[in-house]
Amino acid sequence: MEAAIILIFVSGYLAITLEHSIKIDKLIPALVMMASCWALLALGLDMFPNWFESSTHTLIDTFGSFSLEEKKHMMEETLLHHLGKTAEILVFLIGAMTIVEIIDYFDGFSTIKDFIKTRSKVRILWIFAILAFILSAIIDNLTATIVLISILQKIVKDRDVRLYYAGLIIIAANAGGAWSPIGDVTTTMLWIGKKVTSGHLFGYLFLPSFLCMAVPTLIASFMPVFKGELDVEEEEEKATSKYSTVMLYLGLGAIVFVPVFKMVTHLPPYMGMMLSLGVVAIFAEIYSSARFSMTKVDKSESDAHAHHSPVHHSLSRIELPSILFFLGILMAVAALESLGILFGFAGTLQEVMPMLGTEIHAGEGVSDLVVLLLGVSSAIIDNVPLVAASLGMFHEPLDNELWHFIAFSAGTGGSMLIIGSAAGVVAMGMEKIDFFWYIKKISWLAAIGFLVGSAAFMVTRTLF
Repeated sequence: MEAAIILIFVSGYLAITLEHSIKIDKLIPALVMMASCWALLALGLDMFPNWFESSTHTLIDTFGSFSLEEKKHMMEETLLHHLGKTAEILVFLIGAMTIVEIIDYFDGFSTIKDFIKTRSKVRILWIFAILAFILSAIIDNLTATIVLISILQKIVKDRDVRLYYAGLIIIAANAGGAWSPIGDVTTTMLWIGKKVTSGHLFGYLFLPSFLCMAVPTLIASFMPVFKGELDVEEEEEKATSKYSTVMLYLGLGAIVFVPVFKMVTHLPPYMGMMLSLGVVAIFAEIYSSARFSMTKVDKSESDAHAHHSPVHHSLSRIELPSILFFLGILMAVAALESLGILFGFAGTLQEVMPMLGTEIHAGEGVSDLVVLLLGVSSAIIDNVPLVAASLGMFHEPLDNELWHFIAFSAGTGGSMLIIGSAAGVVAMGMEKIDFFWYIKKISWLAAIGFLVGSAAFMVTRTLF
C-alpha cells in the first residue's frame, strides 16, 4: 500500500511538472493526488507498521500493535493537525492577495510608474531590479512580478528588449522573496511552521539575496541589449483614483505590520493579516463611497468599480486556483510524512550524501550539498512540495541555519528555469517567453546569482 501511495504521489508530481506540456492545470493533479493518498492511507491503515506523529516529530514504530480504533483516532488527529497548519498558510495568503487586489482596485501601483523618469536602458534595468527586490519582500514575488511586468509593458515597447528585462525581474523578485517571511510561499511556510523568525531571516539572508539579485543585474548591465536609451512613446494619461497613493502606502504598510503583530502578540501570522485586511477594507469602503452617489457616478471610474464593494470585487479576483493547489500539495506531502516515508528518506539521504557541513550544522549534520541540490531541483519541480517535504524530513530547532539555507535555496534556485518559480510562470504567460530562449539567455545569470548568494550565506551564517 505504501508503494501505491508513493506511485500516486510521483505520478501527480510529474503531472504538475509537465503542466504546460499536457495542458492540464496543476491544480487538478494536486487535488486528485491529495485525496487519493489519504484514501489509500485510510483503507490500508491496518497494514502500516509505522506512524509519524507530526505534533511531536516522533516516529511511532509500534504503530502496528495498536488496535484499529486507536489507529483511526490517530489518523483523524494527524489529518486535523495537518489541515490546521495548512489552513494557517492559506488564510494568510488569502488576506495578502486581497490587500494587493484592493491596492490595484484604487490603481495604487500606477504610483510606481511615476518613479521612472530616465530613458537609459541600464538605469531602468537597475530601477526594475531594485523595485522587484523590495516589492517582492512586501507583497510576495508573484504579485511583484505581475505589477512590474505590467508597468514594463507600458515603458518598453520593443518586445525583444522587454524579454531581457522580464528575465532579470524574475531573478530579482525571487531573490527579494527569500529574505522576507511574507515574500515567498515557501518562506511563509517555514515562518508559520516556526522554523525561522523574521529577525534571523533578515540577518541570515538579506546579503545573500541582495547579491543574488545584484550580481546578475551587474553582469547584464554590460550586455549589448542594455546599451543606449529607450524610445519612449508619449501616451495619453489615464485617469486614476485620487486615493491611489494613499491606498498603496496603506496596503503595503498593513502587510509589513504583520510580522510586527506576530512579534508583539505571539499569535499566528494569519491573525495579523486578517487585522491588516480589516483595516485596509475599512478605508477602501470609505474611499469607495466617496467615488459615487445614488444619483451621480464619477465617470473617471470603471463601471465594474462603480457598482461593487471594493472588498467584494477584490475577493473575486484573488488566485483561488493557487490556494487550492497549495492545499492539495501540502496535504499530499502530509500523507507521506504521516507514514514516516519522509523521515526514512531524510535518514537515507544524509547517509548517502557527503557530510560537507557537519562541523557547522550541529546535531544531524545535514550536508550543504543536499540543500544546494534542493535549490537546483526547485528549478525543475515546484518548490512548495520540496519545502513541505523538508519540513517532514529535517527536525532542527527554530532558526537553525539549515532552515534559512533551505529558504534561500528553494526561493532563488527556481530562477534557473522559467518554469521553476511562480514568478517565472506568470512572466512566461504575460510575455509569452519561450522556455529554451530563457535557458539560453537568462538561466546562466540566475545560476551565477544562486551560487554567489549560496557562498555569501555560508559566510553570513558564521556570524550568528
